[in-house]
Amino acid sequence: MVSRKMILILIFTFFYIITSSFASNPSYNVKSFGANSDANSDSTKAFLSAWSAACATTQPAAIYIPPGRYLLRNALFNGKTCKNKAITIRIDGTLVAPSDYNAIGNSGTWLKFQKVAGLSISGGTLDGQGTKLWACKNSSKSCPKGAASLAFYSSNNISIDSLSSLNSQMFHILIYNCHNANLNNVKISAPVNSPNTDGIHLQQSSGVTITNSRVGTGDDCVSIGPGTSNLWIENLSCGPGHGISIGSLGWELQEAGVENVTVKTATFTGTENGVRVKTWARPSNGFVKHVLFQHIVIVNAQNPIIIDQQYCPHHNYCPTQGSGVKISDITYQDVRGTSATEVAVKFDCSKSNPCTGITLDKVNLTCRDKPAIASCAYAGGTASGDVEPNSCF
Repeated sequence: MVSRKMILILIFTFFYIITSSFASNPSYNVKSFGANSDANSDSTKAFLSAWSAACATTQPAAIYIPPGRYLLRNALFNGKTCKNKAITIRIDGTLVAPSDYNAIGNSGTWLKFQKVAGLSISGGTLDGQGTKLWACKNSSKSCPKGAASLAFYSSNNISIDSLSSLNSQMFHILIYNCHNANLNNVKISAPVNSPNTDGIHLQQSSGVTITNSRVGTGDDCVSIGPGTSNLWIENLSCGPGHGISIGSLGWELQEAGVENVTVKTATFTGTENGVRVKTWARPSNGFVKHVLFQHIVIVNAQNPIIIDQQYCPHHNYCPTQGSGVKISDITYQDVRGTSATEVAVKFDCSKSNPCTGITLDKVNLTCRDKPAIASCAYAGGTASGDVEPNSCF
C-alpha cells in the first residue's frame, strides 16, 4: 500500500517536471535584440532577429513585445527553414507602420508570414497609419496600391487571439493558401471612407474560423475569395462597411469555387450590404455552394440579402456578358431586421447559369416600419416559415 508521504512526493515530482519543462522553453524579448519602443526608431531588424532566434530552436518558443510603440517597415517572417512548429508572439505594445505611405505602399504587405506552421499571435495592436494614403486615393492622384497590414501565405495551424488592427492601408488581415487558421476576439477598425480596407480577406484557404470579433471598415468586413472552403464565422459584429461578401468571383475563366461556408450569429449595423454573393458578369467555371447564413440581425443595411451576378464596375471587361459562376444551395435562416431601401432581398442571378436551391426560412425584413419587397431574376428556391418580404421565387 502506497503511503501518504510517497503520494505527496510523486505529486511534487510531477509538478516539478511540468513546471521545469515550461521554464526551459525559451522566450525572446524584442528589446534584447535592439527594438526601441519610441515609435520613431526602426525596429524591423530587431523583430526579424528575434524571429530567427525562435526559429532556430525545436522547443516551443515565445517572442515577447513589451508595452510601447514599435516602428516597423515591411517585414517577411519566413518559416521555410524554421525548425520550430510552436512559436507564440505575445504583443503588449503597438506595432506602427511608417507615416510615409510610400515606404511600404508598393510592397503589397506590411507584416508577412510565409510558410509558417503552429504560429500563435496574442494581444497587441497594429497601426497601419493609412490615413494619408486614403486621402491620396480619394483625391484621384497617382498613389501606391497600399499594403495589407498582416498577411499569411502558405501557412498551417495559425491562431490569432485578441489582436486589434487600426487604419490599414489596404486589407487588415489577409489569409492566402492557408489551412486551419483560428481568429478569435479580433477587433478591426477603419473609417467608412477608407478605400479597400477589407477587414479579413480569405482566398485559396480551408478550415478557417472567425469568432467573437468586431469589424468596422470602409470595405467588406469579411471578403471570401476563390478557393475558400470549410469557413466558419460566428458571433461577428460588422459595421460600418460593405458587409460579408462571397466574391467578387468569376474574373478568371478557370477559377476555384467556394463551398461549405457558415455565417452564424452576426449583426450588421449601417452597412452597405448584409450577406452578399458577388460575381463578375464574365465566363467562368467557378461555383458557390453549400452556404448557410443563420441567426443574422440587420440594422439599416442598404442591401440586407443580395446575390449580384451582374457585377461589372465602370462597364469595363464584361458588358453584355453573363456570369459563368454556378450558385446553388444557399440557405438564409432566421434573418431579421431593417433595410435602408425598399428592396430588402435581391437575387439577380445569371441568365446563363441561374441560381438553384436557394432557401428562405424565417426571414423578416422591413423598411421604415413598412413591408419591404423582394426581387428575383433567374433564381429558383423555396420559402418556409414566416418570410417577409414575400418570396419572389
